[in-house]
Amino acid sequence: MKTGPMAFKSQAPLLRLSEHEEALLAFAACGVTGPALGDLVYSEGGGGTIMAGILGRTISSGDAIQTVSVFVINQDATYLLKRSRDFPAAELSDLSSLSRDGRYTDLYRKSRIKIKDGRAQPPLDLFYNLNVNRWSLYDPTSTYFLPVNELTLLYINGMLEILRPENGAFIVDERAGFQPAGLKRFAKSRGGWLLDDPKAQRSMTIQQLEMLVTEFATIEQGMVMQNLGLMTQCMGLGGFPHWAAHPWGWLEALGFRTKTMPGTQYLGVGPVMARLVRLLGKDSEVKVAVGLEAGGVPVLTPFCPPFHDSMAAAVRAVAELKYGKEGVFRGGSSQGVWLDPGRIAAEAATPSEEAIEATIAYCEFVYGRYGRFPAYQPPFRTVLGFQANHLDTAFYDRFYKPEALSEAQRRHIELWHSPEE
Repeated sequence: MKTGPMAFKSQAPLLRLSEHEEALLAFAACGVTGPALGDLVYSEGGGGTIMAGILGRTISSGDAIQTVSVFVINQDATYLLKRSRDFPAAELSDLSSLSRDGRYTDLYRKSRIKIKDGRAQPPLDLFYNLNVNRWSLYDPTSTYFLPVNELTLLYINGMLEILRPENGAFIVDERAGFQPAGLKRFAKSRGGWLLDDPKAQRSMTIQQLEMLVTEFATIEQGMVMQNLGLMTQCMGLGGFPHWAAHPWGWLEALGFRTKTMPGTQYLGVGPVMARLVRLLGKDSEVKVAVGLEAGGVPVLTPFCPPFHDSMAAAVRAVAELKYGKEGVFRGGSSQGVWLDPGRIAAEAATPSEEAIEATIAYCEFVYGRYGRFPAYQPPFRTVLGFQANHLDTAFYDRFYKPEALSEAQRRHIELWHSPEE
């Protein structure tokens, strides 16, 4: 810290986190734990089939989807930690055994995919980062944990539920004069089943709906931050969460494929105003991350183009994930801990074709009008990152009262690292 009342230059030897220390933090953040119980009602109308997964991690997840992926970044490499649903079914039992047996380093090695050599990091400039964090970010001895939300599976899965005939939700586009968001032909006023009468209180705007999706995913990301904070305290390390909310800066640094689109389309500007902005030469381009590949193989992709041919294909892919031959509620049900998975599968009814068609119509409307899915957020979103590192206790001894550090922090080097390290 070069300036200010706590200016300080550490004299402590540089010491990176060990692989074992990273493994413990990675497990706390999003480690595979085993099956999610899914103790719900699976008969028609019971709502249990909103589940889109039956495998668990150390953090809760809406519908067991595991919306958040975590990247681990150190001086040597940048890794993506696979979610439970990213593993072949045959490997899941072994992964659960590793966590139960406390073999966290082995689990860490099996879970990570190398994305690139070296440390991924966006610039320190505003608004990639904030001034308050510049002095300490990207320290070469630190390990950085970055959660990334993928919003499309949670979104489409929710649509398949709320557009079922027994629910009948109706969605309007507030940026198009509150007209139906692709759902007019399904409205009850036109002979359909979606309750378009505002008095029925089943109507929502696109913004309201997408805010719910975004908040669900962001809460999951908050649990990653909380677990990392708790684990650093237990281990006697230092660490802090910080701003990582640039709309594409981190994703570009990680190597995500991006596309550009006009700012007027990104913001949902109406056609008249958009034309005026273009005539004035003020319509700047905006980057949107659309997916991540490693060695040419997709490793983190959304349920929308370009990794699906259309939104119709993406919606049917979500239905297949749940109700296809090896879906969660078909052959995949054996991955859970139900004594009679066949009975669960028999009770879990496939969504009606009407609900699927309505979901397709809505999703195609959003993608067609706004050039991406979701409409308000890109499919991938970062909010906070967490940097973990060893502490120099001399700094705290100089500027803080003794109780500022715990015994675990004061004794970490003694307890965790041999003199040779």
